Amino acid sequence: MFENLTDKLERSFKILKGEGRITEINVAETLKEIRRALIDADVNYKVAKTFTDEVKQKALGANVLTAVKPGQMMTKIVRDELAVLMGGTATDIRLEGNPAVILIAGLQGSGKTTFSGKLAALLRSKRGRGVLLVAGDVYRPAAIDQLKILGEQVGVEVYTEEGNKNPVQIAENAVKYARSRSLNTVIVDTAGRLAVDEAMMQEITAVKAAVRPCETLFVVDAMTGQDAVNTAREFNDRLDFDGVVLTKLDGDTRGGAAISIRSVVNKPLKFISSGEKMDALQVFHPERMADRILGMGDIVSLVEKAQEQYDEEEARKLKKRLVKDQFNFNDFLAQIEQIKKMGNIKDIASMIPGVGKALKNIDISDDVFKQTEAIIHSMTPAERESPSIINASRRNRIAAGSGTTLADVNRLLKQFEDTRKIMKSVAGGNLPKMMPGFRGGRRR
Repeated sequence: MFENLTDKLERSFKILKGEGRITEINVAETLKEIRRALIDADVNYKVAKTFTDEVKQKALGANVLTAVKPGQMMTKIVRDELAVLMGGTATDIRLEGNPAVILIAGLQGSGKTTFSGKLAALLRSKRGRGVLLVAGDVYRPAAIDQLKILGEQVGVEVYTEEGNKNPVQIAENAVKYARSRSLNTVIVDTAGRLAVDEAMMQEITAVKAAVRPCETLFVVDAMTGQDAVNTAREFNDRLDFDGVVLTKLDGDTRGGAAISIRSVVNKPLKFISSGEKMDALQVFHPERMADRILGMGDIVSLVEKAQEQYDEEEARKLKKRLVKDQFNFNDFLAQIEQIKKMGNIKDIASMIPGVGKALKNIDISDDVFKQTEAIIHSMTPAERESPSIINASRRNRIAAGSGTTLADVNRLLKQFEDTRKIMKSVAGGNLPKMMPGFRGGRRR
């Protein structure tokens, strides 16, 4: 999302390269480029100007240590100010009341219904909440059907009232239903429009007044750029929501909405969403996002993703197998499955400092492991259990069965052997989260 902004900010910092100290002259030139980079990324002009004024004040007032170069100091100041601009620290969702009611609002097409499903999945699996999804969009039958499908996917009940066109009544009845079933969380998905209109505002305001939610979240499509910020302002003026959710961050967006929205509406950005998978939802951490914007990666989020898939008992078993040199293709396949559960491969890799920039012009498909899996699945159980028995004739058979070439099979066997040696060498310490070698990246 922030690739172009990252590149332009890096170029602006290079103005200070070779300078012995920060001066008003070189700072002014650098800040001019930073402001231009932010505006090109669709950041609100007033926000960009206020931001660079703050950076200038901090930069000229900074005591630069002799061990710290001016460019490095400017990078740190910009990073810290970006984090402050986007909220400073993460703001958790409030879950107050019995049940806790969460009202979802936004324009049609912003991703409200999908977000409702993702939030239900997150609260159920990670917070242990009993969740009820409420189909409050009475105008679009497709929205009700979509919510039912999502509810089934994440294992959450969906409350609907076929034929009832009164969203206020539906929401009130849903809260009563949840209370009778001892469900402590209600997520109300509401109707959207193609544009902000008075009827929609009156309706959503009436629903809010009836169910008194502990959280009202405004969902906005990040791909709409400054329009997202303007719409958020209009909604907030009428609805006084508690937080913002940015969806479609994996799309073709310049990222300006993520940077501007907190400053414009003075409400925290609580969640960011990318992709259609139900686990593709993250709590928004301003400081981590600032690191990613400046190409520093996001190791903390990467570790958290890994820990979600981390099974200590399985890790202990794997460690024993490694020490005894028993690591095989069944183990290799299991490691691939864990990595796939973590989300989009390129997004995961971009969290590693320096890797995001290296992958800028490389397309990594979500099907990156498909060929590897096909080859392994073409092996017999005995071959997967004991890779050492795979001779030349077996390699030819595996290649034919997987629709690949002999070179592909040979390459995977070598990757497997290299991975096995590396994992065995570190098995004596803490077993790290390994990423088996894979092919699939291609330059655009």
